[in-house]
Amino acid sequence: MLRDTPEPHPDPHPRPHSDPRPGRLAGKVAVIGGAGSVGPGWGNGRAAAVLFAREGAAVYLTDRDKDALEVTAEQVRAEGGAVRTDLLDVTEPDAVRAYFEETAARAGRIDVLVNNVGGSRPGGVAELSEEDWDGQLRTNLTSAFLACKHVVPVMRRGGGGAIVNTASCSGLRWTGAAQVGYAAAKAAVIQLSRVTAVQYAPDGIRVNTVVPGQLHTPMVEARLAGQRAGGDVTGLLADRQARIPLGFMGDGRDTAYAALFLACDEARFVTGTEIVVDGGMTARCD
Repeated sequence: MLRDTPEPHPDPHPRPHSDPRPGRLAGKVAVIGGAGSVGPGWGNGRAAAVLFAREGAAVYLTDRDKDALEVTAEQVRAEGGAVRTDLLDVTEPDAVRAYFEETAARAGRIDVLVNNVGGSRPGGVAELSEEDWDGQLRTNLTSAFLACKHVVPVMRRGGGGAIVNTASCSGLRWTGAAQVGYAAAKAAVIQLSRVTAVQYAPDGIRVNTVVPGQLHTPMVEARLAGQRAGGDVTGLLADRQARIPLGFMGDGRDTAYAALFLACDEARFVTGTEIVVDGGMTARCD
């Protein structure tokens, strides 16, 4: 299991380190964007990086934060995984194009892409500035578009691949706070995935979306508590947990396990759809 989370709960897919079976991503090359983390614990990207490496993938990790990226890489290396890190701003078109060209040349192919970059700004349509609106679209939507745009030709040449985009339950429903830019962008990520999945299915490229709910990731302490609860982490966590029918908050590991399924060959007949990882929150009608 993925360990050392600040809020442990039973791992739904435990695997002993001594398990002799080949991993579910054995021999695959996986690019994971947003693989750092804003603090200790399991962010979505960090958890995916460690889990994918454990399952046999050679992981190519990107982030804008050099130190956070290196922490993730150290965790991968500690498990014996193969890892390469690159600083990358995934909202810069030329940088993204160059990264995928160079990575494809270096690795020979790209089998899996996980787009995990994101971040929210508070505010409804009357409060959010136009600058922040544009920034929310760049960070949460354009980043995924650019990565898909430049990885699809690589995957077509290689005979196929799997793309997993990360959205949010905020793109499906109201989740307790006005964040219209984030919500709109994440809703668009879901449709971006569906359209791309249908268009490139004949090329053997599967595209799906993981839709996390209100998880306890390092983002809560680092950013959300200050934005929404005046720094009251305990109060924010209690408020978020109260919305979850299962009665506990997941973390980045839960997102990572969903992404793992969508990335591996067990999901060969799954494309153009979503896995909602939210403890039942969006199924509630209240």
